[in-house]
Amino acid sequence: MGMIYVTPMFAITAFVLFGLCIGSFLNVVIYRLPKILEAQFEEAPEATGSALSLSNPPSTCGHCGHRIRWFENIPVLSFIFLRGRCSACHAKISLRYPLIELATSVIFAYCAWRWHFTATAAVYALLGAALLSLSVIDWDTTYLPDDITVPLTWAGLIAAGLGLLPTVTLHQSLAGAAVGYLSLWLIFWAFKLTTGRDGMGYGDFKLFAAIGAWLGWQALIPVVLVAASLGAVVGLMMKWTHRERLIDGISGYVPFGPFLAIGSVLKLVTDWQL
Repeated sequence: MGMIYVTPMFAITAFVLFGLCIGSFLNVVIYRLPKILEAQFEEAPEATGSALSLSNPPSTCGHCGHRIRWFENIPVLSFIFLRGRCSACHAKISLRYPLIELATSVIFAYCAWRWHFTATAAVYALLGAALLSLSVIDWDTTYLPDDITVPLTWAGLIAAGLGLLPTVTLHQSLAGAAVGYLSLWLIFWAFKLTTGRDGMGYGDFKLFAAIGAWLGWQALIPVVLVAASLGAVVGLMMKWTHRERLIDGISGYVPFGPFLAIGSVLKLVTDWQL
């Protein structure tokens, strides 16, 4: 029985449509997961509702409580038809929602274009979706949830073990996860012992471990160099424009997770070598 041939256009279209749906789900994750974590930190689930999860309660307007119907929740199209406003109270809907959906679809389209209609394209698309959600959550809240980083590490190891990562062997993946975690852990403690302050969070260690699992140990130095450079530039720009943020009493705090994600994407796309 012969293999079914899938045209490049069909593969890209299918991935784009699936990416839009995944992007819609990422909006839920980005909004709800930090609230779920905060309730767990406070050990008071009643603060946000004991039944709060990624699927419950159904999505509602944050202004009037209008329950969002299925035809008001179609990725991108609903935002356009509703003209960016709630159908009940006409409050503005954040532009972030369609942008996240579009960004996810672009990630999926690139993966289909580069790796075609394959399992490799699928796993890299899911990696991109996870990095996007982690970046936005970290920027908003400084959280890098274990619910995403830990499964992402295991997924990278499994993908490498199954031979789905063309340039990364299982040994390189295992070494990448270990070196990624330990390297930032050592930097964290060196900074803390020197200054008495936390220079980054534990979530950064776990995210870097996940990146190492997906890209291999050999990609870690290029990724962290790009991340540190971009983080420094953005931090200086925020300071010059007086847009510094105050986190836990520390001014000028810039989350590191988004820049690690950008560095890893650039490394994956360009295969930049030192």
